[in-house]
Amino acid sequence: MTTKRIVIFTGGALSPRFIEEIRQDDIVIAADRGALYLIEHGVKPHIAVGDFDSITEQQLLMVRENSERMITVDPIAKDWTDTEMAFETALDHEPTHILMLGATGTRLDHTLANVHIMVRAMQHHIFCTIQDEHNYMMLTTSKAEVEDRGYEYISLLPLTHEVTGITLDGFLYPLDKATIRMGQSLGISNKLLGASGTVSIDSGLLLIIQSKD
Repeated sequence: MTTKRIVIFTGGALSPRFIEEIRQDDIVIAADRGALYLIEHGVKPHIAVGDFDSITEQQLLMVRENSERMITVDPIAKDWTDTEMAFETALDHEPTHILMLGATGTRLDHTLANVHIMVRAMQHHIFCTIQDEHNYMMLTTSKAEVEDRGYEYISLLPLTHEVTGITLDGFLYPLDKATIRMGQSLGISNKLLGASGTVSIDSGLLLIIQSKD
C-alpha cells in the first residue's frame, strides 16, 4: 500500500526547521495560526482550517489568498478545537500517517487533547505522531520501531489502566514481559544503545515519547 502522509501544522510551538519536514508528496493542512506560520515561511498550505480568532483581519486575508482551500467556522459555535478540525479534515483523505507539528506548547489542555487525538487516529488504523523541538511521540498496541531522531531519552507511558508484556530490545534498560500501570514511572528516561530499538507489548495502549531538555 502506498504511504499517504498528511502534515498538520497547528498553532502551538513551531520551529522553522519543521518546514524541512515537509515532503514533496505530503498533503499539508494548517490549523488557525499554523497557516499564517507556514505562509510567512514561504509554504502555501493545501487546506487551512479553523476559526482564525488568533490572527488579525489582515493576516486572515493573507491566509485566504495563499491557501489552496480554506475552511472557516464561527469561533463560538463550534465543538472542535482547530487542531481537531484539521484532524477530521485529514481523515477525509484516508492517510496512512498523520504528522502533527505545533500540537504542543504552553497550553497543557491542548497538548493533552492532541495526544488523545493520536488515540483516535489509531482507532482509524492511522499511524500518528507528534513532534516538537524537544519531543517526538507515537503510540503502539503491539510493536514499534524506535529510531534515533536526536532525542536523548525514550519514555514509555500507559494510556490504558495497564500495559502488559512490555519487551524492549536495543535499549540501555531492558524489559522482558513487564507490566506498567498508570501512575508508575518504570518506563521513564530509557536510552537507545544504537540507531534503533524495538518496543513490543501484549495488551494495552502505550505512549512512546522521545525527548530531550
